[in-house]
Amino acid sequence: MYAYFDHDFSIRMTYAQAESASHQGQCDDDVKALVNTPAIRKQLDKIRTIDIADELRGYGAWDNEELLDNEANRERIVWIAAGNIVEENKK
Repeated sequence: MYAYFDHDFSIRMTYAQAESASHQGQCDDDVKALVNTPAIRKQLDKIRTIDIADELRGYGAWDNEELLDNEANRERIVWIAAGNIVEENKK
């Protein structure tokens, strides 16, 4: 399944992966685990860091200083991708 973003990139993961990082309560550890899976990390490595930061900037939830942290941005975009996939494909 794919989560598509306005800055011309997408992130692919299974529904089970998306569910694992999009649930009630704290998702931080689950998102970090997902970001560190080889398939997700490989996809993220192909996306320009500025494109991820610009995409996140559009959400208005993080200031410019926060958006300088590339690893945090990867976690944020994977969390959003997981949420989008779960929301769009609820069983």
